[in-house]
Amino acid sequence: MALERIGYADGAAELTGWLARPSGPARAAVAVYPTFMNTSPGVEAKALALAEAGCIAFIADFYGPDAPHDAASALAAMERLRADPLAMRRRLRASLAALSDAAPGQPQIAIGFCLGGMAVLELARDGADLALVASFHGLLATPLPAAAPIRSRILVCHGDSDSLVPRGDVIAFWEEMDRVRADWHFMSFAGVEHGFTNPLTPQRTPNPAYHPLADRQSWTALMGLIDEVAPLAE
Repeated sequence: MALERIGYADGAAELTGWLARPSGPARAAVAVYPTFMNTSPGVEAKALALAEAGCIAFIADFYGPDAPHDAASALAAMERLRADPLAMRRRLRASLAALSDAAPGQPQIAIGFCLGGMAVLELARDGADLALVASFHGLLATPLPAAAPIRSRILVCHGDSDSLVPRGDVIAFWEEMDRVRADWHFMSFAGVEHGFTNPLTPQRTPNPAYHPLADRQSWTALMGLIDEVAPLAE
């Protein structure tokens, strides 16, 4: 199964997404938001797994043609993106529009990893019409907390030892979700660091650090919720 290149735009910014289609009828369209490194083999594998499960999966582009290829440049690019929260949300909305064009009429879901995990929570806070959002080792803090009821179901899969997410951010997120009466699910894995879903992470790196059990259980939780919001046709 191959990924199909899809060009789209956020205003004057030219972006490139990558689309994976199932071999049979689709049951949902899933926007996949990558890590701060943008598209990577680990994220591509997740998109292909979604296609195997009957979903159209679209890997979004955070940065455009000048996407960085090393960690230091990627961190700088991420900070520029996050510096304007409203502009960031517009960029995320552009990828949902591109997914709608590629998969019209399908219920939409958004999942994300690291920066992408933050991104899907920002879409939910912004009122995007999504059946489900799922954040994997995503950043939880936001400069624009939800001010209205959230329509999306929310799944957050979090490593309790994530050095990028202080415990206070976790509690603040729970309280924010309760204030707007969100339908939220929070899985926390004891002793698990940031980046636990990527088996291609070099061994013995402290952060990110792949954790097979957390990866498997969090993905199972996602697929269970996809079965609920977009069941396979009988």
